[in-house]
Amino acid sequence: MDKIKPLKRFGQNYLVDKNIIEKIISEFNPQPDDTVLEIGPGQGALTSCLAQKVKKLLAVEIDKRVIDDLTSRFPDVEFINNDFLKMDLHSLIPSRKRVIGNIPYYITSPIIFKLIEERETILDAMLMTQLEVAQRIVAKPRTKDYGILSVIVNFFAESKLCFKISPNVFFPKPKVESAIIHFRFDKKIRDDVDNKLFMKVVKASFGNRRKTLKNSLSNGGFSEIDFASLDFDFTRRAEELTIDDFVILTNLIDNKLTG
Repeated sequence: MDKIKPLKRFGQNYLVDKNIIEKIISEFNPQPDDTVLEIGPGQGALTSCLAQKVKKLLAVEIDKRVIDDLTSRFPDVEFINNDFLKMDLHSLIPSRKRVIGNIPYYITSPIIFKLIEERETILDAMLMTQLEVAQRIVAKPRTKDYGILSVIVNFFAESKLCFKISPNVFFPKPKVESAIIHFRFDKKIRDDVDNKLFMKVVKASFGNRRKTLKNSLSNGGFSEIDFASLDFDFTRRAEELTIDDFVILTNLIDNKLTG
């Protein structure tokens, strides 16, 4: 197995430090009756611990080179050779599940958005991400890290940056620091806003960070809106708005589009 080299095209950096692996598993705190879905088991660093703690473990791995070895080492784990982003998680595991993964950093946002999209059957998710991305996710308004991920993720889930991780615990060593971030999807979601429009408004608002909301929204697909007719301060910039502010803004735009 050691002869299989991590591939750059899959963004592979294998965990090799046992202390960090144990720390991640401890933070995740898997219970015997949990159904766990692992994203990108790689060489099985997390898999080996999880397989000892839960009765039902499925692992999705895009790299077919490692599947045979993983299957022989962990016969009680169901390994699926597929692209996680192309899978229907509800069809795969209809019951409520927990997700964990040392994911490719270059597809962090698509993975998070997929989890949000399929959140109704996901209890929580713990992911290894680039530290910079994790900091953006948990950022507060009026800070430089506050942006699209901060607003959208925390509208749909509770997020927690658990701890930082050094590049030294990986092979090969990444050029960036990493972090473990934990998402919980048991948050009660507001039902007074169109979720798709909310996401579109948030993305458009941060499209030009240095410009006012009016300019950003106009350039981001809402040029037909007469902002002067709406009771909202569009001279502000996106990073000044809280999640509740974005809900109010979305509903005002929604009423204007449908009214």
